[in-house]
Amino acid sequence: MAGNAVSDEGLPLGAEIDADGLWSQVLNRAQGAGLRPGLFLDRDGVVVEEVHYLHRPADVRLIDGAAGVITKANVRGFPVILVTNQAGIAHGRYGWGEFAEVQEKIIDDLATEGAFINAVFACPHHEDGRPPYDKPDHPWRKPNPGMLQATAERLPVDLGKSWIVGDRAQDLAAGKGAGLAGGVHVLTGHGGGDGEREEALRLEGDGFKALTAADITQAASLLPLFKEGGD
Repeated sequence: MAGNAVSDEGLPLGAEIDADGLWSQVLNRAQGAGLRPGLFLDRDGVVVEEVHYLHRPADVRLIDGAAGVITKANVRGFPVILVTNQAGIAHGRYGWGEFAEVQEKIIDDLATEGAFINAVFACPHHEDGRPPYDKPDHPWRKPNPGMLQATAERLPVDLGKSWIVGDRAQDLAAGKGAGLAGGVHVLTGHGGGDGEREEALRLEGDGFKALTAADITQAASLLPLFKEGGD
């Protein structure tokens, strides 16, 4: 496995796969005292170009501006967390080894531009998947909020002041379910799919703000996190 250090179990340092087959990896703990707003990002179609069942490091391409947005959050001390459904594992298209290699490439490419992410959470389960990854409606699988809630158990993140950026309505639904302040739906990746934007906007309400943007760069310009006093 290329990239950063590897644990005795063969996983990247900070990574765990629990008994339910869920990936969690804390890469960099947030600095400073007290809880901080977090920036949750879907991975494919938001941070990296959408590739069907992405599993080869050579296919990783950062979306223009993604590293800059992440750096901006890093500078302000806001934890950046990737939350990603990985049904390709459930369907047998690739395994955790390939997932780890792709993650290492993403981390290395971000580092080249001076950016880092604090944590990664991934859910392989899908109702049509192969055992043991065939649990229907798994609490971690977006639109369920489990990955975001798990973040608050591992990092000093204030979910109520946090935001999510995603290319699917299910990303924002996970944010709303976790009690986030809001989410931004982007048109990159699957964002331009039939009904995605409309469904995302319908999530507005009950204390959750639903915004729209062309891409992650424009999304950042809308986020209260990056405005004066936004923390």
